[in-house]
Amino acid sequence: MAHSASSTPSQGRPTGAEEPSIGALVQSAMADVSTLIRSEIELAKAEVGKSAKKAGIGAGAFGAAGALLAFSLIFIFVAIAEFLTWLGLERWISYLIVWFLIVLLAAVAALIGRSSLKKIEKPERTLETLRELPEVMHREAPGQRHREVPTVTNGRVQLRGSDNYKV
Repeated sequence: MAHSASSTPSQGRPTGAEEPSIGALVQSAMADVSTLIRSEIELAKAEVGKSAKKAGIGAGAFGAAGALLAFSLIFIFVAIAEFLTWLGLERWISYLIVWFLIVLLAAVAALIGRSSLKKIEKPERTLETLRELPEVMHREAPGQRHREVPTVTNGRVQLRGSDNYKV
């Protein structure tokens, strides 16, 4: 007895089952993407949490070392002042000279810190992608791109305008 292909039920699907609609498939895909993004965020939080704890312990140890060093500097400055007194200066003048030296060192450290802070660069790539996020989330038809794609040449990203920044 010969059977036609249309009369044979498909394997794995009961007869009479309907194919899901495009809307249902899109809704399912969006739910899967949402779940994936949430999972990635949770993974990143877990990884950063471990690293942050280790960094906190390390920073605390460096802080303790810095505090102990600062307390030890008091004694070296007293020793310098006493040495200046031993050379024949009045005690109050020798302590005034040491105080001026400490203020001078603090001013130099502040200037170095200020120049270092001015050299901090903004996270330009992150800011650019965050500005584009609403546009990226807007669904585009296949083959129709509504936004320009940055080009990368020799490790530099060319933005929409003439701005460049290093990757």
